[in-house]
Amino acid sequence: MGRAGMVFSAIAIAVGAILYWAVTTQGTGFRVSTVGVILMIAGGVGFIASSIVFATSRRPALSGHHSYDRQVVDPQGRSTEVHEQVH
Repeated sequence: MGRAGMVFSAIAIAVGAILYWAVTTQGTGFRVSTVGVILMIAGGVGFIASSIVFATSRRPALSGHHSYDRQVVDPQGRSTEVHEQVH
């Protein structure tokens, strides 16, 4: 979703608004204005969902807190477990 979903939703809202307010043609058993309302509602819901996905996926890659676990072996062959936390 993300940015592409937001663009698609904005286009759906615009098309729905055009169908609702600008198109005056009516068919038998089919109302273009109803399709416009449905597109505007679906576009609004899609825009909100895409905005939430976009906002939550834009976290910083490095938060500043790192933790390392490693095993250190000295020249005599003794091993030591090391846990480091870097802030």
